[in-house]
Amino acid sequence: MQPPPAASKNPELSKQTQDLLAYIREKGGISVAEYMQRAVSAYYAHARPFGKEGDFITSPDISQLFGEMIGLWCADLWMQAGRPARIMLAELGPGRGTLMADILRTARNWPDFDAALSVHLVETSPQLRALQAQALGDRQAQWHDDAASLPKDTFSLIISNEFFDALPVRQFIRRQGAWHERYVIWDEAEAALRFTTRPCADAEAWIPKALQQTAPDGSVFEYSEQSCHIAATLGAHVAQSGGACLAIDYGHAQSGFGDTLQAVSRHEYADVLSAPGTRDITAHVDFDALGAAAAAAGAAVWPVVTQGAFLGTLGIHMRAQQLAARATPQQQAQIPLDVHRLTAPSAMGDLFKVICWQKKGAALAPAGFAKGE
Repeated sequence: MQPPPAASKNPELSKQTQDLLAYIREKGGISVAEYMQRAVSAYYAHARPFGKEGDFITSPDISQLFGEMIGLWCADLWMQAGRPARIMLAELGPGRGTLMADILRTARNWPDFDAALSVHLVETSPQLRALQAQALGDRQAQWHDDAASLPKDTFSLIISNEFFDALPVRQFIRRQGAWHERYVIWDEAEAALRFTTRPCADAEAWIPKALQQTAPDGSVFEYSEQSCHIAATLGAHVAQSGGACLAIDYGHAQSGFGDTLQAVSRHEYADVLSAPGTRDITAHVDFDALGAAAAAAGAAVWPVVTQGAFLGTLGIHMRAQQLAARATPQQQAQIPLDVHRLTAPSAMGDLFKVICWQKKGAALAPAGFAKGE
């Protein structure tokens, strides 16, 4: 019997998929973290993922109300800080620039605040940088390849929305009383990718001890080293510069077990191992781990809240009524649907979480958060 044709030479597959499959075959398998990193990098280098014509819709695409609330949140902190004349406003993973454009439009309600803002965007994709520049119009901005290069000499407001979910996770699996790590390999017999596990010597260094003691066989723990590194970088940043960092994403407030790796294509869930590099691959964010990393770097971390509670506290429902009062009949029908999608527990309201950290000892009370016990 003839062996199956090499996937890397299949003309029906995209070049990025062929290249990644060839790499996996050459290496004899790669970790889930490396698979996710390479697949996501290839995807964002070639795809147009955002919006109705793309693969998924983010909160800023649903309604301008989302960005307006974040803009209000930023303006409130500026006022609490004594209205500083210089502010570094940064966004990580700005997508098409919609959120930043909405924040800046809101900032124009306070001319001194608007004038104080220096806009910085952390984005590596040339394609997305061009879209972001288009969204910002005449507004000047500086682009950065990573968060570490953001200027630290100015009061800083750093925002991210659906950024951490796309960062790679390692998956540790409990097998017969020992921890293994999940890998992706090419199965020659099936002519397809599949998961496997390999013994892992360092898993216990990343899994909370309390969870290790109660983990039954089959438990899956996900750890994103890159996410925690960035959270630590941003924690150190605001500890030095002052200001605050706000991160919004879907995930869990406390560390726990679960396989959350998923792929999305054309607004539908897809096979994570099919056509890598042509679809978005994400995992739920461990907000507990993010907060711990930021705190270890010197920041004061506020307890995690749900997106629904956060936006509600900021006044999204009142603002929606104001918009509806001067909207067209079609818009009046759509606005409550958009608010429901952003805030309802059955939609994005509970699944999406919000975390904030700031400089220790700062006399700032970020809107939407309450101090822990």
